[in-house]
Order: sequence, then C-alpha cells, then structure tokens
Amino acid sequence: MSSESIVGYAEEARTSSAPPVGRFSRFVRRSHEQGRLVIQPRMGFADSATMRRGLEAVRAVRGASVGTVTVDSYTRVNDHASARRALDRGDDLNGYPVVAHGTDETRRLLAGVADDDFPVQFRHGSALPQELFRALAAVGADATEGGPVSYCLPYSRVPLPQATAAWAECCRILADRPEVMHLESFGGCMLGQLCPPSLLVALSVLEGMFFREHGLRSISVSYAQQTHPEQDLEALMALRRLAGEWLGDVDWHVVLYTYMGVFPRTSVGAFRMLEDSARLAVRSGTERLIVKTAVEAHRIPTIDENIDALEFAAAVAEDERGHGEDAGPVPGTGIYEEALMLIASTLRFGDDVGTALVNAFAQGHLDVPYCLHGDNANRSRATIGPGGTLRWSHAGAMPVSTGSDGAVQPVSARSLIDMLGYNERRFDREQLVGSAVRGML
Repeated sequence: MSSESIVGYAEEARTSSAPPVGRFSRFVRRSHEQGRLVIQPRMGFADSATMRRGLEAVRAVRGASVGTVTVDSYTRVNDHASARRALDRGDDLNGYPVVAHGTDETRRLLAGVADDDFPVQFRHGSALPQELFRALAAVGADATEGGPVSYCLPYSRVPLPQATAAWAECCRILADRPEVMHLESFGGCMLGQLCPPSLLVALSVLEGMFFREHGLRSISVSYAQQTHPEQDLEALMALRRLAGEWLGDVDWHVVLYTYMGVFPRTSVGAFRMLEDSARLAVRSGTERLIVKTAVEAHRIPTIDENIDALEFAAAVAEDERGHGEDAGPVPGTGIYEEALMLIASTLRFGDDVGTALVNAFAQGHLDVPYCLHGDNANRSRATIGPGGTLRWSHAGAMPVSTGSDGAVQPVSARSLIDMLGYNERRFDREQLVGSAVRGML
C-alpha cells in the first residue's frame, strides 16, 4: 500500500467502533460490562458424549464461561479418512474430529447447550482449513480462530502464500453466512514463547486487518502471557490501542492466553502462573482469558481438571477486581511504537494485507525468532534479560532496535533450553523455596 493508503486505512478504522455482532461477541461484551472476565478452556475429546459432558460442565462453572471444542490432529491436516477410521476403532484422539463426525452429529453435540448465554468456539490449528470452515458454517458454530500466519508458520510446512490464499477463502466462507461467526487471531501466540511483544502485537493486529479486509465484522486479537508481568501489561495496552486505531470500525475484543510455553511441573507452580495471568487480564482490561490447567506439563487434562482451572481463574479475577490496586501508569518501553512501525511498514509490501504479509516475510522484514518454517527468515533472535523481559538480541532484516551494536548474540542449544524453561523454573522455584522455608519454621 502507498503511504496515503495506509494513513487512509487507519483513519477509516479509527472513526467508529461497532457494537457487538453475533452471540459470541455479545456474550463477551455483556460479561465485560458486568465486570466479569470471560474464561475459556482448551478442551477437546473425540467421543461426542464425552465432549458434550465437557461443554455442559464448562457451562455450569462459577464464572462467565464460553465453551471450547478443540479439533484433533488428523482434522488439522485434512486427513479425515484417518479420523473416521480412528472413530470406528474407538481410538482416543486428541480432539474432536468435526468433519469426520459429520454435520448432524456436531449439531446434536451443540443442541441444547450452545446458546446466547453459552457460545462455543472451535479451535483447530490448521493452515488449510477450508473444509473445516465449511463444516463449522454448516453446523452454525459461534466462533473459531487462527490466521494466515499464526496457523501456518508454527504448525505446518505449507507455503505461506498458499496458506494466505486459503485463509482468504475461509474468511469469505464465514462472511457469506447469514449468522455472524466470530474469528480470533492467534497472532499474539507465535510459538508460544521467546517472541518479543512488539512482533506478537503487530502480527495479531495485521491478522485482524486481514480478516476485516475479507469481510469479517466480529474479531478478536490475542496475546500470550510471557516472562515479565509489567512488560505483558504494556504489550496488552499497546495491543488495545493499536486495535482501536486499525480495527475501530469492526467489533473486536482482546483475548489473553495463560503462558503457552513449558509449564511448571508442580501443581502450585502451575496455579501461580494461572493466577498471574488472571490478574494480568483484569489489570489490563482484557475481556477473555484462555486458561491452562495444573497438569499441562504432564498430560492432556480431564474435564474436572479443566473445571478446577476455570473456577480458580474466575475467583482470582473477582479478587483482583474487588481488591486489586489500580494498575497505575502503564510502563513505556516502546512496545506500542515498535509494533506500530512494524504494522505500517509491512503494509508497504503489498496492495492488500495478505500480499503485504507474504512479501514482508519473504524479505525478512517480518521474522519470527527460532521459527523453522521455510518462509520465515529465522535470522532474528530474542533473549530473556536479567529482569525477565523479552528483548531482541539480533534483528535480522527487521526494522527493530536491539539496543546493541548490531552484532549477533550467539545462542547455544543449552542457552535456548534454559530460556524455554525460564517460566517453569521461576514458578516452580517460588513454590519449592516457599516449602523449604515453611519446613524450617
């Protein structure tokens, strides 16, 4: 886009803010206005009866909850024949195979449980989800998620241009529905960890702009909890400000993910991490929180373990809202400015958002650190500073500041593993040190 087009795009988006459309967004907005954080699990079971029990249990939690149906791995790669064979054998898949189950079965799953007071989102992870989106449109799903970059680079070997074209088609499938389906960008969760906040924020807003460009009117932008709470607060405020500037004429809200990386191994450490994310969500004004459970480091959680996590998060959010201090001035380390620069400069790589994203990655102008996909330059590097903040150690061809002389800071296999385990050690160590002190008293 030309400089004039970019300015015009931002001004157009900034002029108004649409009221909520579709029952997913209406529920989120209503809950937020009532002072309740919307909580949501990451839960999926192959068997329809078990999946139904899970949805009913989530609906009954003490808190404002929305349901989740997480799709299985076969469906994510469009291997529906293998999913059907697995169902026939009674195999235990890692999610619900929407296409293999068929439209009638999924409609029965949702009937009587999904409604205005309990919308349901389907979560998947597919780079080429056209067939899945057609199935979701047919069953009247309330929401789904992903994006042309965020469900391509981390999870597949699909070329980015092909994934971008597929997601444009998927947006049209949703836009042509008579009922509004909500679409959430996964852009704020790239690889789950070790991606500095400015790039996460920029990618989420750019995917939101891609959705908007292809006719969607109800979207959410995302951010995943990282390694430093004050930096995360600044990032969430930057994300909200940029969404208002670039997506203002569509219905949008913000969703926060409890940490997506290596999780604490102790139960108390895991709950402490979840507590921090719930408090962060309230402090930042975030509308929706995707929770993780106390057993994330070990196995797929049960229904009861998901419910425990949801109710714990709801209780923490209520406590923070009732007794927590005002967040005060938002720290300013330049996340907003850097993310804005990445958004505006990326748009100059094409006449539309999809083309701009593809070309920006091809030139290394956008570059996710440690991402091995063939269309990602993988020249940028990030590190965790002494205080726990994520920062750039090498920019590659990205127009970001490293605060150094531009020399590449080497990352060994050992140091990378240490960084990946930073939050695991931090929260588990607090638990173990506390236990040791109590033992001496």
